[in-house]
Amino acid sequence: MPEDRWVLLRRVDSYDPAKMGEVVREGFELLGRAPQGRVLIKPNVVFANRNYSQHAFTCPELVGVTADRVREFPGVADLVIGESGAFAIPTRLSFKESGFYEMGQRHGVPVVDFNEDRYRKVDLRKGKYHKTLLCPRLIHEADFKIWMPKLKFHICCEITNALKLNIGSLLHKERMLFHDDRLNDKIVDVLEIGYPDLVITDAVTIGHGFESCAKPFHLGLIMISNDPIASDVVAAQILGYRPERVHHLRIASERGYGSIDPASVKVLGDVGIEELAQKTSGIVSEFQDMQKLDTRIRFYEGIGPNTGQICYGGCMAAVKGCLGTIDARRPGSLKNAKPGAIVTGIYEGDVDAGDGPCLLIGDCTEVRGSIRAKTVKRVKGCPIGAVKLTGVLPSVFGMPSPLFDLRDVPLVVANTIEKVIQKVKHRAF
Repeated sequence: MPEDRWVLLRRVDSYDPAKMGEVVREGFELLGRAPQGRVLIKPNVVFANRNYSQHAFTCPELVGVTADRVREFPGVADLVIGESGAFAIPTRLSFKESGFYEMGQRHGVPVVDFNEDRYRKVDLRKGKYHKTLLCPRLIHEADFKIWMPKLKFHICCEITNALKLNIGSLLHKERMLFHDDRLNDKIVDVLEIGYPDLVITDAVTIGHGFESCAKPFHLGLIMISNDPIASDVVAAQILGYRPERVHHLRIASERGYGSIDPASVKVLGDVGIEELAQKTSGIVSEFQDMQKLDTRIRFYEGIGPNTGQICYGGCMAAVKGCLGTIDARRPGSLKNAKPGAIVTGIYEGDVDAGDGPCLLIGDCTEVRGSIRAKTVKRVKGCPIGAVKLTGVLPSVFGMPSPLFDLRDVPLVVANTIEKVIQKVKHRAF
């Protein structure tokens, strides 16, 4: 961790390669040291769809100009872009839909799905729940790491920036472990393998709503920092949060990763935090509070069995992700949904689904009260995935299902097969 922590805020009104290149160059100059050896660039490519999700990922061209700048340093021996996208979706499909493969070809840099590559099991010294992790080879062998998040509001973790980006450091086989009421601790566990040397945040267009199908908001900013905690401290303030109210930030500080006091971060650049926070102050980020959604579905959120707190990152996060995807694909689907109720976790009280169905989502879910509903059905899983719910919620509540999309379903199948073939090749050679 650097002793002198700084964050550079630069106005960048559009994704102009020349302007972005200037800011990236300034960031390296401020860093005061050159990339050496094996360099890994990790962007946010959680999900992409050419038809309804084009604001959830880091701008490919910003990553491209960063790669160009890295190559100018003589000590760089190797350069790779790597990421592990949303669970159950082939990352290579999101690379294609977002234009990352095309960008990689233009700039002559390989783009790799961590799930298709080799990995190494590592022990964690600071992990609370993850005592070991299957660390992607590209992270484990990197001599210099550049994290490039997309600044967004998050449905259950307040913000997604440098620390939350590390969920994409996980292989899919470990992605959902502790992804429940322990998610914020999990995020900090992964920081031990994913502590970057430089953070370059795409905040030209930020996202709100459901972060994997984010709605765009023009902020006109690129943010660069020499420390992930400092980067998130400033990012939190820009999005209207006090840093101590962002739970994974507070946990990281308690584990010794650095102060989250805003006074401990030197802010540089040509625009201030207050001005940026004023711009974002009117944003209502849908799906952060399910009770505010414009829908006839009622939501009852209970506590999880592990911590006795609302299971914010488990089954309710999957419900949010499922409904967020459905509504992004066909706007108005949620508003026009049939009435009913969804329950997650251990709910103390009565549940009223009216004349509609009541869904109990997850293995531990129970209602310690009465249920008024036409029918009661349980969907098993712990935590259940958003993709699995996509096969249930549309039929129950009368919404159009992405599972019947004549374009997307064949793409998922084809890219899943490609992913398996690539994994076999890596194991063989």
